[in-house]
Amino acid sequence: MAAIHKINDGSGGKPRLDIQQAWWGMVGLGNGEREWTVEEKFEKIAEAGFTGIFGAIPAPEDQERWHRLLEQYKFSFGTHSFPYKREDIKPVLQAAKQFGAQYVNSQVMDSFVIGDEAVTLLHGLVEEAEAAGMPFMVETHRARVTQDLHRTVDYVKALPKLRLTIDFSHYVVAGEMGHSSLIEKAEPFFDELLRRTSGLHGRVSNGEQVQVDIGPDGQHGMVEHYLRWWTKGMAYWLQDAQPGDVLPFVSELGPPGYAITLESYRGGKAEISDRWQQAIVFKRLAEEAWRGAVR
Repeated sequence: MAAIHKINDGSGGKPRLDIQQAWWGMVGLGNGEREWTVEEKFEKIAEAGFTGIFGAIPAPEDQERWHRLLEQYKFSFGTHSFPYKREDIKPVLQAAKQFGAQYVNSQVMDSFVIGDEAVTLLHGLVEEAEAAGMPFMVETHRARVTQDLHRTVDYVKALPKLRLTIDFSHYVVAGEMGHSSLIEKAEPFFDELLRRTSGLHGRVSNGEQVQVDIGPDGQHGMVEHYLRWWTKGMAYWLQDAQPGDVLPFVSELGPPGYAITLESYRGGKAEISDRWQQAIVFKRLAEEAWRGAVR
């Protein structure tokens, strides 16, 4: 059986990066007067040069519309899941295959499941995905089984088939790694996880907030660290990549309350950052990391 973490488009072409936009990250975005429609969001994502979407499997009544739009723009589609137990992943895998999803990413619940219990759960999820023939990754995410950097390294060591979606913003904020000395201590642990890269999520934490504005050109001081991690993860992935293999990178900037906000005098909350323009910056950074990885 082929390695289940591998996403392959069947083309026989060079291994490639697939830069997807998180559908969650499109929530609330619009023209200043109203939120964009589904069709407008697809158009904006395509115009920006993204090649896919990451989101929930659409409701049955919306699937024809989504299939039409995905085909129109030649977009890939990856989906997520939040299993508490092995049995939870089966219907997700089935629905993903029926819809034509490229892969299933899991935030495995929850942070109070630790040790052997967590290893057993993760092993069961990997086995179910392998039996279903669906590429499957577990996300490095706080408040999940992967809450803690140290124990996640232990899980990786215990489970040779476990593959990861790398999002180190969670570990940077949880460990308050806004200082180089702490990042330096974390590097060997990050390296262990990066060797299992099968996907990446783009978000930058400064060690105090999980999602910060990195500037119009990515000039925030923390960006150099994330670029290094992304490039290294891509390079590890490329080491055994085969023709047709695909590596998804998701620009995943969340709406409030991931996005930092100010109270608006008109009521509600106003984001202090242009989330859509920042998503495009992350796309450019992903392309920069990929160029560094393929050298």
